[in-house]
Amino acid sequence: MTEPIRVLHFADVHIGMENYGRTDPRTGVSTRVLDFLRRMDEMIAYAREHDVDLAIFAGDAFKTRNPTPTFAREFAFRIQDLAELCPVVLLLGNHDLPAIERRASSIEIYETLRVPNVTLGANYELHEIATKRGPVVVGTAPYPMRHHLLHEEDMPHNRTIAEIDAKLEDALTDRLLQLTEEAAQYDMPRILTGHFSVSGAEFGSERSVMLGRDVTVLLSTLDSPVWDYVALGHIHQHQCLTLGRADAPPVIYSGSLERIDFGEEADRKGFVWAEIERGRTDWRFIEVDCRPFVTLRVDVRGAGNPTHTVLDAIKKHDLREAVVRVIVTADPEADLLFQERDVFYALREADANHVAAIVRNVERPARLRLGTNPEGLTPDQLLERYLSSKEIPFERIEVLLDHARQLFEADTLD
Repeated sequence: MTEPIRVLHFADVHIGMENYGRTDPRTGVSTRVLDFLRRMDEMIAYAREHDVDLAIFAGDAFKTRNPTPTFAREFAFRIQDLAELCPVVLLLGNHDLPAIERRASSIEIYETLRVPNVTLGANYELHEIATKRGPVVVGTAPYPMRHHLLHEEDMPHNRTIAEIDAKLEDALTDRLLQLTEEAAQYDMPRILTGHFSVSGAEFGSERSVMLGRDVTVLLSTLDSPVWDYVALGHIHQHQCLTLGRADAPPVIYSGSLERIDFGEEADRKGFVWAEIERGRTDWRFIEVDCRPFVTLRVDVRGAGNPTHTVLDAIKKHDLREAVVRVIVTADPEADLLFQERDVFYALREADANHVAAIVRNVERPARLRLGTNPEGLTPDQLLERYLSSKEIPFERIEVLLDHARQLFEADTLD
């Protein structure tokens, strides 16, 4: 009797995310980029130690469709390390695909150079792959692009965007069902890997980095017992969509390897390790040591010394190597007494890796105005005051400020 195939499933490494980082003087690369690369190194070390048979990358290697040569090189080093251990399947995600038809994808070079032990999942097809513990068939379903799935006659000029999206979803479903029918002919472990959204999945911060509109597949299209494992990418939150079901294979998003922003503050990050044989799969989520994100919310309304109140809150938390933001709720009197610089220095002394923001949410009896002298305010503060003046809910302001800070930082780097 053959042993189960040992499979490493990971996705959404998004190399190139530089928010909340700084340039590392030794490498010249953002410290946040190094975070993502270290998570890959940690994962590869686990695969080596546990004698991996097959690695499946379910898409989105880089933050953008046009990664810098440095980012492409660092990703290639790690794929080479994996390929020395086992066959590797690289699936095309939406961040890997070119914006213009017929241009090369960011990971197509692996197929062009015929890199040993690497299979590119650029089309909806089956691949029979030999591993040291036996053969396995892998169905690849890259991110659904309209020009890959629809013919010109399917897209007359008078169709609405919603109608075209519905056509695209129908075409993707047909391709997936066709792959399922074809895979049923193979008497070996069967794996499907795809990069798209599935109905019922919980979304995370991928919404903030998503390129283009999204296509959703019904879970019933994927949960056929023909498959022994369904390895998904695209959604950053790890989840098994068929958990507890004996009549369906594990349909799993591995999630991203590293936190993108505060929207993923509480998310566990890692990869999936599965042991697969025909008709049976055991799997477990392996958590990695990713960068902590910490939000400190402190209410100083009515406090005699609001700065000390915030400093006391900082002392109660382990902020070592964390990306930290502080959200202070104050009344006008406390806000006048609050010393933001003291809080910033205290966070540095607590060994925080990066101070993302110190936000002051000031409750005023009257509608908030920017004031007569906005020159002394930072862009963060100006935007926060403007949004507050529009009476936007505080939780919504936090989300908008997070995205705005990424734009501010990108503008500074440019």
